[in-house]
Amino acid sequence: MTGRRRSLSPRPSWTRSARARAPRPGPSWATAAVAAGAVLVAGCGVLPGAGGGSREPVTVMTFAPEKTQATNMPGMPAMAKAYARWVNSEGGIDGHELRVITCNEGNTSQGAADCARRAAREKVDAVVGSYSQHGSSFMAPLEAAGIPFIGGFGISEEEFTSFLSYPVNGGQAALLAGHGIQLADVCGRVALVRPDSLAGDELPALLNTGLAEGGNRAADVLAAEDATDYTEAAAAARAKAGVPEEAGVPEEASGEPRPGCVTAALGDRTETFFDSFRRLPEDDLTVRVSSVLGSVGQPLIDRTGGRKGVFEGAFITGWYPAAGDPRWSGMKRVIADHAFGDNRIDAADPGAQTTWIAYTVLRKVIESLDTDEVTPHQLTKAFSRGVRVTTGGLTPELRWEYKDMIGIGEFPRIVNWRVTFQVVRDGRLVAQRKEFVDVGETLSESTAG
Repeated sequence: MTGRRRSLSPRPSWTRSARARAPRPGPSWATAAVAAGAVLVAGCGVLPGAGGGSREPVTVMTFAPEKTQATNMPGMPAMAKAYARWVNSEGGIDGHELRVITCNEGNTSQGAADCARRAAREKVDAVVGSYSQHGSSFMAPLEAAGIPFIGGFGISEEEFTSFLSYPVNGGQAALLAGHGIQLADVCGRVALVRPDSLAGDELPALLNTGLAEGGNRAADVLAAEDATDYTEAAAAARAKAGVPEEAGVPEEASGEPRPGCVTAALGDRTETFFDSFRRLPEDDLTVRVSSVLGSVGQPLIDRTGGRKGVFEGAFITGWYPAAGDPRWSGMKRVIADHAFGDNRIDAADPGAQTTWIAYTVLRKVIESLDTDEVTPHQLTKAFSRGVRVTTGGLTPELRWEYKDMIGIGEFPRIVNWRVTFQVVRDGRLVAQRKEFVDVGETLSESTAG
C-alpha cells in the first residue's frame, strides 16, 4: 500500500429491522393462493429470464442536484434509470428485479438530508451512484438506517470517512493531487481558481503537493461558487499565472520558458469562469488552461467551440479513461438501447460514468451473495468480507477491506487512488498517458503537510 495508515476507530454496530413478511398461507385458502400465483406468472410482473421471479426485488436510490443555480448532475439519476431498464430486460440482477428511486437533493444540505431520510422511509437496500457535497447531511441518516452508500461522486469528505461508504474513485482529493503532477512538468507559474468555501479550502494543498514535484506552487484565487461573472477572478488568475516572478520561470530542457497555466475547479461554474477568461483583453502572455473532470468534460468542450474554443490544448485530470476509450462501449450500448433519447445522459459525463461504475459494483456484489433476498446488512457484509469487483478496466480492481484502504488524513477509505491524464486535441479529450497514474504518495504527503 502507498501512504501512511492512520488508526481508525472500530466500526459502530448497527441493526436494521427485517422487512415485514406476509404470513404463510394456511390450508383453508390454498386454492386462492394458487389462483393468485397463476395470475402473477401469467402477467407482466415476472422479469424476462428470471426463472419465475421467485427472488425479491432490490430497491436502491440515486440522488443528485438538478435544476439548481450551482452544480447540476441530471445524468446520474437518468443513468441509474437506464441501467435498471437494461438489467431488468435481461432478467434482473441474479434474478432480482432492480427498482430505482431517484431524488433531487437540490444542492442544499436540507435537500441532501431529505433524500437520505426518504431512502430510509422507502427501506432501500443501498444508495448508489449519487452526488452531493453535503456529506454531513446525508450520511448520518443513512448510517442510522444502516444503508450503504455505494460509489458516490467523491465530492464530500464523509464519502471517504463513513463506515458505510464504498467509494469507487479517489474524489476531488485524488484529482487535485494528480493534476498537480500533470502540470508540474509543463507549466511555469500556476494559478488555481477555486470556491471560497470549506470544501475549496482543501484544494490548494492537494494541488501544491503534486506541483512540488516540478518545484512549483500555485497562486490561490478565490471565487464565489455561484457567481454569474468571473471577470475579476479571471484577470487575477491570468496575471498571476502569466507574469514570471523575479526569480524566473522554470524552463523546458530546450531552454524555452514554460507557459503559465490557469486551472479552475468550480463545478458547473467552471464554464462561466472560462467564458469570462476568454473575454479578457489580449496581451502578450502565454497562458494555457487546465482543470479536472467534474469541472470540465467533453460536453463543456463541445459547447464552447471544440477545437476553436478556449479548451483546445487544455490539460485535464480524470478518474477514468477518456470517453473515446473502447472500455466504455458497454455503457454506450446501454444508453443507446435503454435511455430512450434522454438527453440528460452523456457518455462523456463523469457523473454518468461514475453512476455506471457504481451500479456495476452493486451488480457484482449482489451476484456474489446468490440469495433470494438482498438486504443492506448482506451488502455491507459482502464488502467487509472482501468482495472483489472488476469494472472492465474502467478502474483498477476494487475491494473495500481495511487493508485495501489508503488510510491517510481526511481520506482513510479511498481504495482507488489512481487517476488519468488527458489533454484536449482537435476538440476531443484524449489520453495524455495510456496508463493510470498512482497518486497515493502525493495524497499522503499533502495530508502530512
